Amino acid sequence: MIVASTLTTNLAILVLAGFIGFVVISRVPNTLHTPLMSGTNAIHGIVLLGGLLIVGLSGNGTFNKVILVIAIAFGTINIVGGFLVTDRMLEMFKSKPKPTGAGGREAAARPSDGAGSDGAAVSSAAAGGGADGKPDTP
Repeated sequence: MIVASTLTTNLAILVLAGFIGFVVISRVPNTLHTPLMSGTNAIHGIVLLGGLLIVGLSGNGTFNKVILVIAIAFGTINIVGGFLVTDRMLEMFKSKPKPTGAGGREAAARPSDGAGSDGAAVSSAAAGGGADGKPDTP
């Protein structure tokens, strides 16, 4: 009877923890998601090291070792996936390089020998055109 009571209590704690975790995470703003993912990845790394330590110290039980290896595999997948998601999210916050066109500043600042890369005449900026490639108007 004590085993059933302990099992019921542990299941109730698991369900309540899952519900509270869902409610808390669903209210996290998007700007805090990336730092929280990084922290979660660090915690999963500690859990993974604990699993490896238990595998090394466990007795001769084959079933326990199989379960631990499966748990370590899932933990590793979770850590790698978390880092990939975090990296992808951080890429969204990086500024993108501005493209330079043929008539942009790069063409005007480049020394020219009078011929372009395709053998054509001078670039539009050197021939009296503006930086956008259109002729200057007064």
